[in-house]
Amino acid sequence: MTSLLQLDDVRVRFGEHEILHGIDIAMGRERIGIVGESGAGKSMLGRAVMRLLPPGAALSGRIAFDGVTLDARNVGAVRGRRIALIPQDPRFSLNPAMTVGDQIAEVLRVHRRFAAGDARRETLRLLDAVRMHDPALVARRYPHQLSGGIGQRAMIAMMLAPDPDLLIADEPTSALDASVAGGILALLDSEVARRRMGIVLISHDLDLVASFCDRVLVMKDGEIVERLPASRLAGARHPYTHQLLDARLRLGR
Repeated sequence: MTSLLQLDDVRVRFGEHEILHGIDIAMGRERIGIVGESGAGKSMLGRAVMRLLPPGAALSGRIAFDGVTLDARNVGAVRGRRIALIPQDPRFSLNPAMTVGDQIAEVLRVHRRFAAGDARRETLRLLDAVRMHDPALVARRYPHQLSGGIGQRAMIAMMLAPDPDLLIADEPTSALDASVAGGILALLDSEVARRRMGIVLISHDLDLVASFCDRVLVMKDGEIVERLPASRLAGARHPYTHQLLDARLRLGR
């Protein structure tokens, strides 16, 4: 069976410094969690899949999506359309000069060739699907007028608009309080199941990954040091994974 996403010996270099070291991943329409401390290379890996690396970065190795090797010439056909990325903080990723509704409608027109009227109607439907209390009001808002939770839901609506096959969610709940974060995860859970998407969840939160994902990849210094089923995370063997587990906050500690 063809993997939805496959990475073979993927490396990212900045000059003489290698940031990602020989990453190998094969995944289907499943939930993969990538965990590790800040600087481990998690976000860099997510952006490498999309070929959205900073200037000066050199990417090598093979990245294949749905059986087709992606390169600079054909990645535009799937980026945003079949592979979507939810960045860490939507307030810095949304266009500050456009309303939320106009930005979602633009995605629909570009990737799904919606007419203007159909795009407006689908925008409201998407905002309602991500549980906005007043979709029409949110659609008229600019990003700076949104709270963190509302902004994150708006970004999720935008990334779901093209009906992708793979969603890369980079710390989607890191800036949110616990109650809002729970709602965001429940939303992602229902949408992934309903749309039969694959999802790569990048997170510092091991408990979150253990409850949400099927498999976990542990990254340290640009390498994957351990792979295991999420249900067996507590029984991890690598010393670094144990350090991450021991660093979790607990009441009374």
